[in-house]
Amino acid sequence: MDPKKISDTLSVSPQISLADVAEAKALGFRAIICNRPDGEGADQPTFEEIEAAAKAQGLEARYVPVTPGMVRDEDAEAMEVALRELPGPILGYCRTGTRSATLWSLSMAKTRPLPEILAATKAAGYDMNGVARRIANGGKTPTDTGDASFDVVIVGAGAGGIAVAASLKSRKPGLNIALIDPADIHYYQPGWTMVGGGIFDAQSTARTMGSLIPQGVHWIKSAVAAFEPANNAVILDGCRVVKYTRLIVTPGLKLDWAKIDGLVETLGRNGVTSNYRYDLAPYTWELVQNLNRGRAIFSQPPMPIKCAGAPQKAMYLSSDAWLKRGVLKDIEVKFNNAGGVLFGVKDYVPALEGYVKKYGIETNFFHNLIAVDGQAKTATFKVAKPETEPTTVTMDFDMLHVVPPQTAPDFIRVSPLADAAGWVDVDQSTLRHKTYDNIWSLGDVMNAPNAKTAAAARMQAPVVAQNVADDIDGRSPSAIYNGYGSCPLTVERGKIVLAEFGYGGALLPSFPKFLVDGTKPTRAAWLLKEKLLPPIYWKGMLRGKEWMATPEKVTAKSQ
Repeated sequence: MDPKKISDTLSVSPQISLADVAEAKALGFRAIICNRPDGEGADQPTFEEIEAAAKAQGLEARYVPVTPGMVRDEDAEAMEVALRELPGPILGYCRTGTRSATLWSLSMAKTRPLPEILAATKAAGYDMNGVARRIANGGKTPTDTGDASFDVVIVGAGAGGIAVAASLKSRKPGLNIALIDPADIHYYQPGWTMVGGGIFDAQSTARTMGSLIPQGVHWIKSAVAAFEPANNAVILDGCRVVKYTRLIVTPGLKLDWAKIDGLVETLGRNGVTSNYRYDLAPYTWELVQNLNRGRAIFSQPPMPIKCAGAPQKAMYLSSDAWLKRGVLKDIEVKFNNAGGVLFGVKDYVPALEGYVKKYGIETNFFHNLIAVDGQAKTATFKVAKPETEPTTVTMDFDMLHVVPPQTAPDFIRVSPLADAAGWVDVDQSTLRHKTYDNIWSLGDVMNAPNAKTAAAARMQAPVVAQNVADDIDGRSPSAIYNGYGSCPLTVERGKIVLAEFGYGGALLPSFPKFLVDGTKPTRAAWLLKEKLLPPIYWKGMLRGKEWMATPEKVTAKSQ
């Protein structure tokens, strides 16, 4: 017997034997639920036999039989009653454990979020996506086949979602397109580094979502609960169902603040801040202005994260402000990075190392932030250097800039669209899903090995738009993505190291070297970041104007 834990109350197992009942007792179970009808197999004990063996061990037993493939609403209700009335922990079993897991999922539908249910069952080895719509419907069988239907549905109205909607609409004006996103406000997130450095006002990085949705595109203001790719359906919170002919998935990342113990309670006070949140970036600048002596720590979590250079951008701009104010000599600056290098593309490292030396920054690699005590002003890091036993170290701070761990959203990680690591599984050139040929993905949530930046999404949007348009016309994809990403590293106020690179770390500069040498800090790159990129974003990228983002065409070599 090998029971799989689904919750603190229930573990599920394939068919058990009479001898397994004693083992269940030894494992600490206090009750057994049989979800397999008697007589289904020649070798299975009857429930009466299991019940007698359970009573002999001092266990309770309940019979909630379900015919394979016919889990009725009343069966789920009976399971919910059994789970409520029986003492836990409980062992549920059927032929394979799937019916037990399904009944648990449906019985929890009214009290637990759908992604949480899907994640719990998936962790136990049971895929409940086939009943996701029922779970979203409170455990009841839906009677609808779809509340709306569109030629193209786009999940996520961030940079990638709005850009690809606009680019697709410009290619196919007659397409019936829907954007699904619950947010009221759209943020220009690359600007938050500048807010934390005292250059931009936070308000300049925000616009109402309604003002940015491309004309003629339907905005469905809702969250996605699950996907049914076999039925070309997206399930929304509340069990509304949106059908599609083609689907584009680009919801962005989940910032997992709660994964760092004590962080949520102290964010925005006690000297703890982050440029990764709109409301906290101004606090970063407030702390920088008020700090005259002490210790400032800047953390970076394990990859992947969006804009891998952002943690050190905050550090360089802060250090530059302290240097100009004449207080840097009294401030100890530490860069605690969970990774092992300063930057992933080696060509840009020498320039960055020069600024580390200029500001007197202490770099600590393989240091991953795991806990914060805001009142005590201490930060604890797990130190996991290669070929050494992991240890922990606790450091005092006066200012702590935190970058949270980041993952794909829950509804993506547990969906049929995800790879084993939880990212949408695409071909890295065409950005088409590897299994479902009417699905594409772009932005931070897909698994192509590129940097997760807004600049990457700016290049990906025309590629996806072109390839979707090709598919509609019955042609093979004609556009490929070369992995382009850009990270304007703000090393001081007025100068930037403009890192531009593609797959494998290949340099992909947008400008001739005599104009902007990306491997060196330049004033020209700063002007690009401060003056040109915001209007390119708002007035170009989000309106389908593919300035400096023309898709690379498929060639015989690239095929």
